[in-house]
Amino acid sequence: MSESLKDKRVLITGAAGGIGRALVIGFKNAGAKVAVADRHEQHILSSDVEADVLLPGDLADIAYTNGLCGKASEALGGLDVLVNNAGINNRGPVTQTTDEELRISLAINVEAPFRLCRSAIPIMSDNGGGAIVNVSSCWGLRPGPDHALYCMTKAAVASLTQCMGRDHAHQNIRVNAVCPNEVDTPMLRTGFEMRGFDPATAIDALDKTVPIGRVAQPEDIADVVLFLASDAARYMCGSLVEVNGGKAVG
Repeated sequence: MSESLKDKRVLITGAAGGIGRALVIGFKNAGAKVAVADRHEQHILSSDVEADVLLPGDLADIAYTNGLCGKASEALGGLDVLVNNAGINNRGPVTQTTDEELRISLAINVEAPFRLCRSAIPIMSDNGGGAIVNVSSCWGLRPGPDHALYCMTKAAVASLTQCMGRDHAHQNIRVNAVCPNEVDTPMLRTGFEMRGFDPATAIDALDKTVPIGRVAQPEDIADVVLFLASDAARYMCGSLVEVNGGKAVG
């Protein structure tokens, strides 16, 4: 698998987060050339993971997002793989969701992947093909409690993936999505803290709810993304791959 990623030119969004960092490490170890994007510029610059190109910015900024794939392609000498990893998670029912939470969730979780795919596809087509991997969620395939906005936006990513997987297969562009359940990331732990829970204790409790015996680590998700980006997944188009340790949403 890793041999087919050698020298591939990769753009990863949300690169400063837990899964993002694991993605950068995975692609770099596979010999790829990696451009990273995240609004937390200081986290990218202070990371011990060395990407080839840093393109910090806010995906809610339409001009930045529309130009991101072009800048990555120019800096890397082309673009073979796009990983739409950036995302945010808002909790609560619709009746407790603000207009601002709606706006930013749509901007980051739906509009940014749409714009990035729209920009990447012509670049990849001109280069003979490529792979796009979107990060959706099990919660986008089945509804979970008190996550109406998150479920809605991740469902949109899943549907977009299936549509593009069909529409662009003839251009040798494979579009697939990975759909995790809970992952032990800083975002998950911060969410526990905001709700008054001790993160370590909460993670221990989560482990007991997963049939495989533990909550996912970022590397568990990153490895599946690398698979979908590689030639090992050469016949997969529009697939939604659940990575959940056997735990259903509920």
